[in-house]
Amino acid sequence: MRYSLLRPARLSLLLASITTACVVPPEPGTSAPPEAQVLQADARALAYGQTANDILNNPQLSDKIRALFGADWAPPTPGGVGKPTGAAPEYFELGGPVRMVRVGDANYIAVTGCSRRACTRQRGLLLIREGGEQLMARLDEGGFLHQYAYGTGVQVGGPAGAGAVLESALLALERVSDGSPYPRPGP
Repeated sequence: MRYSLLRPARLSLLLASITTACVVPPEPGTSAPPEAQVLQADARALAYGQTANDILNNPQLSDKIRALFGADWAPPTPGGVGKPTGAAPEYFELGGPVRMVRVGDANYIAVTGCSRRACTRQRGLLLIREGGEQLMARLDEGGFLHQYAYGTGVQVGGPAGAGAVLESALLALERVSDGSPYPRPGP
């Protein structure tokens, strides 16, 4: 009896060590997400404002930001399937620090935020490419992601698309923010 109990345990340990040691190559035709790093803060980061609210309402960007989020800018209609549970501006009510992030060979102003009523579940990330002509965003609802892209040559999907750029930027921000680049609500 003792032998039969130990055998599955040993097999489990062997399988665990094999599966954690394997490196699975990316699927053919895909590439690794672009490398990202947080840059030293300078005047470029504050080109459109010092807070998330300033940036969302900046006259140079406000029309582009509203176009970026489209119908998700306004409060959702009841029963809207696949839509965020709140209006896009809600995800930036509590804004984090405005930073600069380099993803691949492009520099972005990075704006993070969260909802005042559900900061741990409703979070936003907005990236503004230097010059303000390309914007990307993601609204995270505790695992349900809504991704957006605006500007010539930028799209949500693909290995170099907005989704990969947003993910790389978020990972870089997490590395320099003790795990969470989002604001921490006060008591």
